[in-house]
Amino acid sequence: MSGDTTSGNTEDGSGKGPRPRPVTRLRNYFLTGLVIAGPLGITAYLTWSIVQWVDGWIKPLIPAVYNPDTYLPFPVPGIGLIVAFLGLVIIGFLTANIAGRTLISYGESLLGRMPVVRNLHSGLKQIFETILAERSNSFKKAAIIQYPRPGLWAIVFIATDARGEVAHKLHSYNEDVTAVFLPTTPNPTSGFLLYVPRDEIIELDMSVEAAAKLVISAGLVSPDWDTVLPLKDAKAPGKAERALETAE
Repeated sequence: MSGDTTSGNTEDGSGKGPRPRPVTRLRNYFLTGLVIAGPLGITAYLTWSIVQWVDGWIKPLIPAVYNPDTYLPFPVPGIGLIVAFLGLVIIGFLTANIAGRTLISYGESLLGRMPVVRNLHSGLKQIFETILAERSNSFKKAAIIQYPRPGLWAIVFIATDARGEVAHKLHSYNEDVTAVFLPTTPNPTSGFLLYVPRDEIIELDMSVEAAAKLVISAGLVSPDWDTVLPLKDAKAPGKAERALETAE
């Protein structure tokens, strides 16, 4: 009996289990350091690349008398980025008054007469206004839908209610549809625009940023349920909720 009792303990009799080998501990330390240093290094590299890219475009446009690189024995990083920021602020200030808006309207009218340029300019302007305008409420919520077939679920970002001809055509089918963006993994900037019936969309409590991380990481990085925003308004279950209840 005594031999059986002591057989479950370690060699030192402490009963705490065998200590990890030095190689295992070294590997754990290395992986821990990689988890900490990896994101920091990649973030620093991307930030530095953006600064260098902007400097490469803007610095040649700065007069030599105003360029600090002319007076210093080494290049100063970030000067082009600062000049670009100030230039955009000045452009926004000038176009906020009547004279600026008149000048911009005249320039856009000239671009509107060019067959190829007008399509490119109008498309880019609409994209920038949609993404950057404060009045835009695009991608404020994340949700899940059944895609590409019932029983499979995909994360989507809710864009807006259907408008224009799409809403008019689908109204004849008595469908209250919503435009959603279905991102792809691991690049969420590409994906599919889908028009989904409203009652087949299940809104998530997690933020859009958390949902984007979930998509980019292929499901490996998931937000803790305790840290997500609480559900504010309880809604009557739609088709999607009933499908979940049936599956459970």
